[in-house]
Amino acid sequence: MTVIAASGRVWHRNWLVYRRLWHRSLAFGFLQPVLFLTAMGLGLGAIIPQDADAFGGFEYVVWLGPGLLAAMAMQTATFESTYPIMNKIMWGRNYEAMLSTPLQIRNIVWGELGWSAFRIGSLAVVFLVVLFLFGVPRSPMAVLAIPFTILIGLAFSSCLIAFTATQKNDVGFSAVFRFVINPLFLFSGTFFPLTQLPDGLQLVAWATPLFHGVELVRGSILGTLDPLAAVLHLAYLLTMFAIGTWLAERTLTRRMAG
Repeated sequence: MTVIAASGRVWHRNWLVYRRLWHRSLAFGFLQPVLFLTAMGLGLGAIIPQDADAFGGFEYVVWLGPGLLAAMAMQTATFESTYPIMNKIMWGRNYEAMLSTPLQIRNIVWGELGWSAFRIGSLAVVFLVVLFLFGVPRSPMAVLAIPFTILIGLAFSSCLIAFTATQKNDVGFSAVFRFVINPLFLFSGTFFPLTQLPDGLQLVAWATPLFHGVELVRGSILGTLDPLAAVLHLAYLLTMFAIGTWLAERTLTRRMAG
């Protein structure tokens, strides 16, 4: 059995569970950006001075939308790669059952990453449709936001699977949500330009993975993506994904062997 075929078995298992509630998931995936863009983009944006320098000459709702799409990838990856993975390791013991078949740890990791890519990609399509309804995209390159969004999700998902495999209970997830995910959501250029931060904090924010994802997604949707900068952003996320995947295989192997 090839790696792709074996990993596909893990993906298919997740699909069999998900297909019972896919319609609710996509409905929420449609509703969430509508609420955010209406409340913050249109509501808050109406009282924000339309500073051409701050938002690149775009209205706030137009500038905000792509950042929210990138942040959605991080949040979805976090949801898919923490409690569900721990359940399969500890509570449901699904991975024990899988490993009693010809499947290997690598198949499990890649199957879970493939599933995360599918979930994030499907939500990205829905989100992009919402952005079109709000008149946000300014470039045909907006379609590139979907693979960029998937890459953001995979970078986070691989690292979070590696982290989850080291946890004996779910207490560590609270720390990740409060001290990693929430600060990244707020201070990676999603809601305001990093130029509004002090110089030292700008450097810290620039070094975070979500910032690079926001730049890729926003640049492709608004048509402002610099090719050289895009290479740097892609290299950062691809490196994070590669390291995370390597760590996920190692930590999950150690966990299932113990």
